[in-house]
Amino acid sequence: MKAIILNGFGGVENFETIDIEMPSARENEVLVQVKSISINPVDAKTRVGKGRASFYKDVNPIILGWDVSGVVKEVGAKVTKFKKGDEVFGMIDFPGQGKAYAEYVTAPAAHFALKPGNITHEEAAAATLAALTAYKALELLELKKGEKILIHAAAGGVGHYAVQMAKHIGARVTGTASEKNRALVKELGADEFIDYKSQKLAEATSGIDKVLDAIGGENIDESLEVMKPGGIILSIPAGKNDLVGEKAEAKGMKGFVMMVNSNDHHIDEIASYLEKRIIKSVIYKTYSFNQIPEAHLQIESGTTVGKIIINI
Repeated sequence: MKAIILNGFGGVENFETIDIEMPSARENEVLVQVKSISINPVDAKTRVGKGRASFYKDVNPIILGWDVSGVVKEVGAKVTKFKKGDEVFGMIDFPGQGKAYAEYVTAPAAHFALKPGNITHEEAAAATLAALTAYKALELLELKKGEKILIHAAAGGVGHYAVQMAKHIGARVTGTASEKNRALVKELGADEFIDYKSQKLAEATSGIDKVLDAIGGENIDESLEVMKPGGIILSIPAGKNDLVGEKAEAKGMKGFVMMVNSNDHHIDEIASYLEKRIIKSVIYKTYSFNQIPEAHLQIESGTTVGKIIINI
């Protein structure tokens, strides 16, 4: 089978397409023929030696990627959740070695859910790491109906799912993004929109109960200024959110960081949300398998709206 390997951490020129042996499913795993892959910021960070690079320290060849949608071709002896021919999707072996940049992947059956019949492989692959992150974040924030939540980067991968989920919960949602994405963020369910380029946060909103931060750095400080006493902020970007707990505590609030995990077992809930149209995937652009370098450059640009998909 074909796979795209990384010949050492660095630029996109280190990617190479090669033929490797097809894996076989172990007793608790499924073998999936991949139809679509989703690319996330963590893919690019790992490629340059950050992100989840530590999991690949002594691995050769390095095959990146965690988000897939495809068709089950083989089931392990102890797998009862799926059968051959089922269409499935999931975030596999995150934060470990998902090895999704390949025509076939194996992973524990628990990391997959049945793909709803009313969505495409592209939409399913998109709603994996990003949607699972949004789901877990709102769960940890204990968001409740009627609360005011501020969601930063509301047009981004995690943000666009979080807006939809928060609205489903019944919260009052304020989303930040650039002006060109105002219509999309409002369409997804945001009650209020803030153009982060032209508006100062402290002048645009106040009385926020919960904050979902996907930016980090100074954005944490600015968010704390618009929160209620006792409010909670959850910050996602590792390396840019180390002090969120201390900063929040100093102002009488709570601050957390988090990382999603394939073993959190929320993928079936995401499948249900997709099937019921509680959430939808916004796909910014699709690429072919051999265009993974171009997809990485796009995700690094920081201008992606929604998700980027690779079709095989």
